[in-house]
Amino acid sequence: MFELILSSFLPLLLQYKLLNLYHTDMLNVNFFTFNAFEENTYIIANEKKECWIVDPGMYQQDEKEAVYEFIASKQLQPKAIINTHAHLDHIFGVQALMNKYNIPFSLHEQETEVLKMAAGSAMMFGFDFKDIPKPTAYINAGEPLQLGDDTLQVFHTPGHSPGSISFYYPKGNWLISGDVLFSGSIGRTDLPGGNFDTLIKSIRTHLFTLPGETTVLSGHGPATTIGEEKKHNPFLK
Repeated sequence: MFELILSSFLPLLLQYKLLNLYHTDMLNVNFFTFNAFEENTYIIANEKKECWIVDPGMYQQDEKEAVYEFIASKQLQPKAIINTHAHLDHIFGVQALMNKYNIPFSLHEQETEVLKMAAGSAMMFGFDFKDIPKPTAYINAGEPLQLGDDTLQVFHTPGHSPGSISFYYPKGNWLISGDVLFSGSIGRTDLPGGNFDTLIKSIRTHLFTLPGETTVLSGHGPATTIGEEKKHNPFLK
């Protein structure tokens, strides 16, 4: 959260982007970039057109409509919202999706306190945001998430926030890291519940043990790979 901070905060009416990253016989991943913090929202879909929405960051109505229209155009069936963490920029669109599709919202239980701080964070940054969602279930590290015949592995990767989790899809060789690891950077650790040493340990223990060619889909910015970050990330030398 807030990696791009006030330089990106100023123009509230940012253009959202949609990119198709993969189109395979496995899980397809698409992402939008939303809100003033340029947060990446991911939509994961299988061959049966069932889908998860990861970290829905839609703040303005046109951003919400873009997701609705995409889901309708692809004839997708939303099954759940799964979040890597609960910072403000990653939860703006959660309640709207819960209301529209009557789907559950899940995250790690240790993000509960972070979620409770969302209203205060919104006021501090000048956002009119009162639809703070309540989780309907919790995601446990080590317990796989199942979408049809496909499985995501779940890693607990605290440091940016206490309940940060990352989603790994071995079959497709990609990882959604939330705000844990970025291209050439790492998540902030100066927010409540953050800890630099914990974050570095999370990355080295859970992410840097993955194959080097694993694509890392981050909460902000472009995709990277585990191998690239091992070689060039200045925070992880």
